[in-house]
Amino acid sequence: MSCAPAARQVAEIRHTGVVKFDGECRTRDAVARQVLRSGPQTAAALAETLGVSPAAIRRHLDALVADGLLVEREPRPVARRGRGRPARTYALTDEGRAVFPHAYDDLASTALRYLNESGGADAVAAFAAHRADRLAEVIAPQVSGRTIAQRAERLAGALTAEGYAASTAPSGVGVQVCQHHCPVAHVAAEFPELCEAETRAFERVLGTYVQRLATIAHGDGVCTTHVPQPPSQSGRSGVATEHRRVAAPGREVQVARAMSARAKSKET
Repeated sequence: MSCAPAARQVAEIRHTGVVKFDGECRTRDAVARQVLRSGPQTAAALAETLGVSPAAIRRHLDALVADGLLVEREPRPVARRGRGRPARTYALTDEGRAVFPHAYDDLASTALRYLNESGGADAVAAFAAHRADRLAEVIAPQVSGRTIAQRAERLAGALTAEGYAASTAPSGVGVQVCQHHCPVAHVAAEFPELCEAETRAFERVLGTYVQRLATIAHGDGVCTTHVPQPPSQSGRSGVATEHRRVAAPGREVQVARAMSARAKSKET
């Protein structure tokens, strides 16, 4: 019998505090919770506490280890040992702990509210810019390519590695970067400065103007960023165009913004 995927378990636990599974999956959840409450446990101790046969407990433990939620550990050495090898214990992994409810979003929101009250809107904006700068430093080395489409594709890959589950899709004269997950969505709903600073960071990394069309923080299903395709440079090689884009991103931003303005005027 297979239980729901880990992603579904995370969502249900975080929203309700209870995993709504039947039979074996409910027992498996009880095993994980017992390890959370009491620390590393042996299979025999878990079987006795939960009233489950040792064979069944070992089956659940094997499944939790396979899912990466528990890890099997060698017993700690003790001064005196009885006869025989001490039983191994099972402990939660970081992934296993992440399945259970936490207050990280509340902590972040509280910290930003305090920052806003003590330092004002400028302090919040400065923090958002600092966070976006750190993100840009991490992803910028991974974003390269002779065309905007190539750079946007690599940006999506770099964002996915940071937990944003990003992808790209063609969109008229340009490309859209779609983030299917936002690690700070709940906080950004109250402090949109986080989204704004992130958008400006994308501009710096891509070397061109971008436009944020939708955000998860504002209730949209996906964070969508439009990256317009700049005009081709006649008589110049792709390498020369790329060098100009990196060396003088300010001019690239001006050209892209002008194109976007012309497109909007035609629509109206």
